[in-house]
Parts: sequence; C-alpha cells; structure tokens
Amino acid sequence: MEIKNTHLIDRYKRNLNYLRISITDRCNLRCLYCRPSGAGYKLKHREILRYEEILRITRIGIRLGISKIRITGGEPLVRKDCCEFLGALTRLRGLNDISLTTNGVLLTDYIDPIAAAGIKRLNISLDTLDRNKYKEITGVDAFERVWQGIEAARTKGIDPIKINVVALNGINDDELTDLAALSFQYPFHIRFIEYMPIGHTRLCDKAPLLYPQIRSRLERLGELLPVARAPHDGPAMRYKFKGAIGEIGFISAVSRHFCNECNRLRLTADGRIRPCLLADIHEDIKTPLRAGRLDTELADVFFRAVKRKPFQHPVKLDPNAINGEMVRIGG
Repeated sequence: MEIKNTHLIDRYKRNLNYLRISITDRCNLRCLYCRPSGAGYKLKHREILRYEEILRITRIGIRLGISKIRITGGEPLVRKDCCEFLGALTRLRGLNDISLTTNGVLLTDYIDPIAAAGIKRLNISLDTLDRNKYKEITGVDAFERVWQGIEAARTKGIDPIKINVVALNGINDDELTDLAALSFQYPFHIRFIEYMPIGHTRLCDKAPLLYPQIRSRLERLGELLPVARAPHDGPAMRYKFKGAIGEIGFISAVSRHFCNECNRLRLTADGRIRPCLLADIHEDIKTPLRAGRLDTELADVFFRAVKRKPFQHPVKLDPNAINGEMVRIGG
C-alpha cells in the first residue's frame, strides 16, 4: 500500500521537514556537556539501526515531506562505512539539503570520501582555541588534529563550514571574542550555542551564559550587522561584523525559545523518533521496522511522534531537566 502524499504538520501548524539522524552513540571524545558521566552505557551493536534501516526510514520521511537531513552522532565518523552511507543518502531523490556534524578529530582522514559522497556542508564542534583547555573540555588532546581537519575541509571547498561553540561559563567564556574574531580571517560561520541542560552534568555550578551576555561580549569587536535568512536556515540568528568574511550566529535554545518555528524531528541511533530535543518524548520505529511492518505502518510512527510534539520545550535552566545524554540523542 502506498503512503499518501501528505506532510508532517503538527498540532500547532508547524511543517516538520527536517530530520536529524544520529547514526551512533560512540564518540572519540568525552565532552563535559555531551557525555556527562564519562564512560556511561553504550548501545549494543544489535540495538543500533543498520544503515539500510536508516535509509528506509529516510525514504519514508521524504515521502512525508522531509527535505533536509543532518547526520549526527555521537561522532558519525567513528562508525564503519560512514562515508559509503553518506553517498547512499545523497543519492536519494527529494532531499534539498544534506549536512554532517562532526567533532573534526577524524576529518583529515575522511575529508576526501566525505566530499566524494556529495556532502557540501559541515558543522564542526570547537569550543576553544587553547590546546590545554580543549583537553579539559573534551578529555582528549586533539586540538591540532581538529584544526587541521577544518583547514582540510576549507581546502576541499566545503562551504559553509560552521564552527559550533558551546558557551561555558568559567571554562571558555574568556575566549568568546577570540573565537568570534576568526570570522575576520576565515569564511566560517562561528555559532555560539547556549549550554543546554541535558543529563546529569559534570559542569560547574556557575550560571549559564545566555544570548544577551554572549552578544554583549562579542560586540566589543564591533557592531553586529544582521544577515538575511536563507531558505534552509536553522534557528541561528545570523550576523556579521563589518569587514568580516565570515559570519556570527547565536542559538538561544534556553533563553529565547525558537520553538514556534521549529521544523525538526530526530531519529536516534537506537531507532526512536524524537519530536523535541529538550523533552523526553519519543516513538519507537525500530521495533515495527524489524517486525516487517509496511511502509504505511512506519509512516504512522512519524505521525504519532508529530502529534506529540510540544508547543515549546520545558527546560528552564534545570541542569537535570532531561534524562539521557546528548551523545545518544544527537544534538
């Protein structure tokens, strides 16, 4: 039976056309805000969706109006045959935007097959320009490897390259202007993200840095000039400094909800469709998929998840508001 040509419209008339797909909960870093407990439980191999399962779910999503995909983890590049999967994904008809989020540690090794797969947009996590602080935040001495990966991506013609910076009070707050200043030298989009309280954090008890404070610090470098939004833009508020070749972005998930315009669903590595990053709500699609259900029945899982999508997330600076870990959800 064919899926009817329909769209994923939630109760609040939001058209959900963006799917973030976590392909693994494994990571080669141990970031303070992502894997709070350090080691933690790791999914067994059989619990993680196979690539062919992800592709089937994606094809169903496309028939329901999904047109934008971002691949996340954990760290996607630690999963075997990731680049072959990316190539299969980019060959699917109906997608207008496919991008990859990575911590950059393995980027120099994989930038050629990533580009060959057809990936033209990268988000790279980098919270500091200081080698010692990088190790403090991530648990691994890999700053130089990440920077080499960023340079390799730029040389390969990847554009845009978005550098994701989580603003951490008492840890990297003294570097925010240095990170923003990269936009004068490089055509990167430097995006400052409010720390989102997910799981039982190892971070200090200092109050989080929010958008007004972050912006105030960056304005020491000059006036921030608004940049017009593009059709496939996410929630980042876009700006640039006069004379800069790159951009500045702010993602204020905590202080200034953009929930009213959220168009996202998430597919977790263990096969759950999650309608909101910051709410413990999900629908299991793996079980019916592996039970041999029809595409129409799997489409119904999408619709059930969409129906449960809240008007806005419930987080109010509670450090333990969301159970689980970002590494498994996929940010």
